[in-house]
Amino acid sequence: MPDPKRAAIIGAGFGGLALAIRLQSAGVDTVLFEKRDKPGGRAYVFEDDGFIFDAGPTVITDPAALRALWTLSGRLMEDYVTLIPVDPFYQLCWEDGYRFDYVNDQDALDRQIAEKSPQDVAGYRRFLAYSEDLYREGYEKLGAVPFLRFWDMVKAAPQLIRLQSHRSVYSKVASFIKDDQLRQAFSFHSLLVGGNPFDTSSIYALIHALERKGGVWFAKGGTGALVQGMIRLFEDLGGTVNLNMPVDEIIVEDGRARAVKAGGDRIPVDMVASNADVVHTYQRLLRGDPGSQKQAKALQKKRFSMSLFVIYFGLKGKRPDLKHHMVLFGPRYRDLIDEIFNADHLADDFSLYLHCPSVTDDSLAPDDHSAYYVLSPVPHLGTADIDWSVEGPKYRDRILTYLDEHYIPGLKDDLVTCRIFTPFDFRDELNAHQGSAFSVEPLLTQSAWFRPHNRDSAIDNLYIVGAGTHPGAGIPGVVGSAEATAGLMLGNTPRA
Repeated sequence: MPDPKRAAIIGAGFGGLALAIRLQSAGVDTVLFEKRDKPGGRAYVFEDDGFIFDAGPTVITDPAALRALWTLSGRLMEDYVTLIPVDPFYQLCWEDGYRFDYVNDQDALDRQIAEKSPQDVAGYRRFLAYSEDLYREGYEKLGAVPFLRFWDMVKAAPQLIRLQSHRSVYSKVASFIKDDQLRQAFSFHSLLVGGNPFDTSSIYALIHALERKGGVWFAKGGTGALVQGMIRLFEDLGGTVNLNMPVDEIIVEDGRARAVKAGGDRIPVDMVASNADVVHTYQRLLRGDPGSQKQAKALQKKRFSMSLFVIYFGLKGKRPDLKHHMVLFGPRYRDLIDEIFNADHLADDFSLYLHCPSVTDDSLAPDDHSAYYVLSPVPHLGTADIDWSVEGPKYRDRILTYLDEHYIPGLKDDLVTCRIFTPFDFRDELNAHQGSAFSVEPLLTQSAWFRPHNRDSAIDNLYIVGAGTHPGAGIPGVVGSAEATAGLMLGNTPRA
């Protein structure tokens, strides 16, 4: 019997973990390298003064895509992690006092829309049908299919043209819905994967159908508990996890990745997949390969998603009036988003996502306390050269004051613990190019074949997984990328 292949995966984010599980389930001896002291990548966990804070993704959709990782090996996800349904999916709030509960109940949605704008009830139904069409064509058929050849894109083109994917998310929503606040309610989702709703392809409106079909969930114990469940599954399958061990270099010889250099050692491998930032992968990890350096320069010319400014804070007492996921729209929508993606400065106002997990799971805070995080989309470092070591504390205070005045009265008096995560941290902790929070921006001209490929075009045993490759950011996106990449790795043969 030939020796089983050995694969190295760089980075233990959701994409790397999902890929590692798929490979190990298929009998590939897989080693996962993570530079930080905990797995998770953007789904890291902070623990402060008895509070547990999920660092990154908190909206879990398409649980079937996650469950499939356990099914591969005949195991049950429920033995490793408990998912709790979130209702409403989000509460959307505006400064004029209007609130919209985005729920998975058609009658409740119709009723709220009718109260706000009767003419938009039928329009919403048409938008939902459109989103479901996108979901079938863009997610079910193409979400886990690698686009390695331009011809793959050409074959998908007729459906993409039929669905008017050249139009923006906001443009398509506005073609169905007339009320301004409802247009915001059904177009903001692209921001969850790093896309400007006024620029991002309308294909990303499929997120609405994705949520309606699969629900919105939260892992008991936090998103970090889902990460730990995936780690336990991987190790139960025989996989190896190396924490506190950054990969310094991918060694390429004779056109193939022969080894990774980590912990001062050269570790021979048959295949390498990087879940690290895609620019970091080509520019830093493949610095000894001339072709990869050309690729790095080409990647740096692409447009990257905005960054995020995040505040993690714990309070004395509970706030039962808050919902688990809240989107707090500021006084501007289009103009603010334009500043976030294009301006060389920080806007004076902001729109916020407020995460209140203690509403669903009180284990994340000490008794009679509650845990939160709030994030504000901000320009990445290539758009706005902001010194976040100076501006970060000021911005934190502005946001906390705003929350105290508008949504969480007494916040400042009840504040127990607080930390921030800025674009500098995305750059330094996560090696994110320009501090981008979601990697390559999800434009039509940077999607599918136009996105960095799941397999390198020149080094045939080098692969990419995660937000920087197809299909893109978000938990379903990176888990889908793992399925696409695993299919290539498990069927890989050297090119002639």
